[in-house]
Amino acid sequence: QLQLVESGGGLVHSGGSLRLSCAVSGVTPGYHAIGWFRQAPGKEREGVSCIDHRDGTTNYRGSVRGRFTASTDTAKRTDYLQMINLKPEDAGVYYCAAGPECRGWVVAGQDFWGQGTQVTVSS
Repeated sequence: QLQLVESGGGLVHSGGSLRLSCAVSGVTPGYHAIGWFRQAPGKEREGVSCIDHRDGTTNYRGSVRGRFTASTDTAKRTDYLQMINLKPEDAGVYYCAAGPECRGWVVAGQDFWGQGTQVTVSS
C-alpha cells in the first residue's frame, strides 16, 4: 500500500508561482510513476503531468507544458510540481496519484491517491 499526501496549494495572482509536494510512504512493488491531476469546479478531473521514476521521463498536457515542471526527490520520497506563470484556468484541486507507468501525461492504473490541495489563481 502507498499513502500520498499533497501540500503546497494556496492563493496566487495570475502570473504567480506555486510548488506542490506529494509525500509518498509505504511500498507497493511495480508502482513506478506519479501523476498529477486537477479538478476545477464543475469539470472532470484531468491529468496534468506524469513522471516515471525509473528513468525520470516527464510528460505534460499541452496547456501546462513549459510552465509546469514535475520532479522527484528520491531520498525524501517526495514528488513536486513546480508551477510558474499560473493562469486562472489552472485553478482547482490538485491531486497526485501513483501507478505502474505513465501513458503520456497521465499515470496509468492509478490505484493510490492523495487527498488533494487547493490552488486558486486570481485574475
